[in-house]
Amino acid sequence: MITKRIIPCLDVKDGRVVKGVNFEGLHDVNDPVELAAYYSKAGADELVFYDITASAEGRSLFTDILTKTASTIFIPLTVGGAINTVEDFDRVLKCGADKVSVNSGAIRNPKLIEEAAKRYGDQCVVISADVKRVDGKFTVFAKGGRENTGMEAVEWIRRCVDMGAGEVVLNSMDTDGVKNGFDLPMLQAVCDAVSVPVIASGGAGKIEDFITLFREIPKVDAGLAASIFHFGEVNIQELKESLRDAGITVRL
Repeated sequence: MITKRIIPCLDVKDGRVVKGVNFEGLHDVNDPVELAAYYSKAGADELVFYDITASAEGRSLFTDILTKTASTIFIPLTVGGAINTVEDFDRVLKCGADKVSVNSGAIRNPKLIEEAAKRYGDQCVVISADVKRVDGKFTVFAKGGRENTGMEAVEWIRRCVDMGAGEVVLNSMDTDGVKNGFDLPMLQAVCDAVSVPVIASGGAGKIEDFITLFREIPKVDAGLAASIFHFGEVNIQELKESLRDAGITVRL
């Protein structure tokens, strides 16, 4: 059985880790470098670093903070935020990222996925999709959840994978920060559509939510969360031990 991954997410704004609910009402949490070092030692399998306002503000990602963050950890690092060109991929990878997450940049220029996959390999290219139900349809949003693209999400994600994305981070805007559990119907729809690893993001509130996620949708490869880890509501080591006791394979 494939080992399930537990991934904390650092949403960075103005050089600080922040967290909100349904992509709104952001509150300061901590310094990203300190928090990354903590998670690296605490048993996290990977780390995701999003510069969440870079696209909306039309600027480049904070490479100085990213470089410091990457230098303090010993686990794989995925980075996203204002990734619009292959040169952006190159810059972020040179800062120490292992994988690059693209969202708005791919929506503007889908060929970016293809170009990056050819240069760096499929395993380096992660499609991050911010998805919300609009009139009953899974709909893709851009610019950190601020802009409705009108695109149907499952078809868009399938298209990105066909172009070379080697991993999918599915961010459910409907469950983000709500802590009532992952968006299982949305995740199931995406897992049924693609054959690459899918990371579930949005909705984790307690250990049982991860157990339910991996039991209900075995094809999901990883569970990603932010505030429950940041505020000590869930301890990663205890989470992994609980998953193991529930018969779910994890790295301890």
